[in-house]
Amino acid sequence: MSEEGTRPATFGEVFAVREFRPLFGTYTLSTIGDELARVALTVLVYQRTDSPLLSALTFALSFLPWAVGGPVLATVADRFPRHRVLIASDVARAVLVAAMAVPGMPLVLLLVLLLLVSLLAPPFESARSALMADVLEGERYAVATSLTNVSLQVAQVIGFLVAGALVTLFSPALVLLVDAATFAVSAVWLTVALERRPAPVAEAGDDAAGPSSVWRDAAEGLRLIGRTPRLLSIIALLWTGTMFANAAEGIAVPLTASLGEGPAQLGLLLAANPLGVTIGGLAVARLLGTARSERLMPVLMALSLAPVLLAGLVAVAAGPGREAYVLVVALLFVAGLGASWTIPLNVSFVQAVPAAYRGRAFGVAVSGLYGVQGLGALGAGLAAEEVPPGAVVAVAGALGLLAVVPPLLGFARTRPAVAGDGPAAGPSVS
Repeated sequence: MSEEGTRPATFGEVFAVREFRPLFGTYTLSTIGDELARVALTVLVYQRTDSPLLSALTFALSFLPWAVGGPVLATVADRFPRHRVLIASDVARAVLVAAMAVPGMPLVLLLVLLLLVSLLAPPFESARSALMADVLEGERYAVATSLTNVSLQVAQVIGFLVAGALVTLFSPALVLLVDAATFAVSAVWLTVALERRPAPVAEAGDDAAGPSSVWRDAAEGLRLIGRTPRLLSIIALLWTGTMFANAAEGIAVPLTASLGEGPAQLGLLLAANPLGVTIGGLAVARLLGTARSERLMPVLMALSLAPVLLAGLVAVAAGPGREAYVLVVALLFVAGLGASWTIPLNVSFVQAVPAAYRGRAFGVAVSGLYGVQGLGALGAGLAAEEVPPGAVVAVAGALGLLAVVPPLLGFARTRPAVAGDGPAAGPSVS
């Protein structure tokens, strides 16, 4: 480990990197708009259909393209200049979301447009993640990752809280126009602020063995992960922990209703977990550092799932009532504190991936991440058609506590091998 890795970098050192500022700011801005639109559409579908399953489907729809085509779509981040991928994705999403705001748009067309917008997320997110690792290294990258995760949670908190108010006071069309505006502003900011770099695939000499294609690039990303035990353990832990910890989001509307509350309280319930992640992420970034937070991974993982189990039990046992609602929100906040385990895990992942493969590797990781979130939300929605939402939440927490044990053991076994000269699959990014 280098000298740089012996102490956490400061926030000032990270923000001093000029290109980090637009990557950080546009990500935060767009996330706020996305959460506004997601809540507005979820509430709209539930109001029209009174179906927990269809409401969960709407919430999950933005995640599912990652599971279906994410690894292939993400290869765009390694085939074209990453700044162009970011700008083009934002321009296209601004146009599509603005179209969703057309008055009288049928529900089916809204969902189709939402799906098209979601298909642009894999190339954008893979390019952004890979470019972050290009402009920052070592503990600066670790702190930048923490800040980005914290900004994600803050943006979700703001988006969820504002969405609850806007859905109550205004039409979903206005909320969608706000989302479109965030993409437009992001595209302009990135155009002005990012350096022009060549496509990274052109620099990777080991790709010259055959004709390049998105399918070949996606397969190479999968093979890299498949032959690297460290990456396999990280991804298994990320996907498993996220699926069970976030399953309750897919049935947030019926869960809030079962507690006797409405759309305004829905926003607070959805914001509780990301608010906890915000505070936990700041503590991990500045107080613990990467090595110590890795050692605390089992504790953080348990803290992210046990309160979910308790929140579900409270919802079932207490029934409708303000006291039960407040306790459920508090437990979800505590679960968010534990969910800061994603920060050291992200740093460990990027340290194990060679630079020319980052877009593809991030594509596989994030594709599965969003895919399991979508599947978790759909599974929760399907179960909530038959049993109370609180019971579904409790089962998700209990199953999650059991399911994360094997990947936690794998993560612990591979750690000593990475502490030396780096992973066998390629040079360490530090």
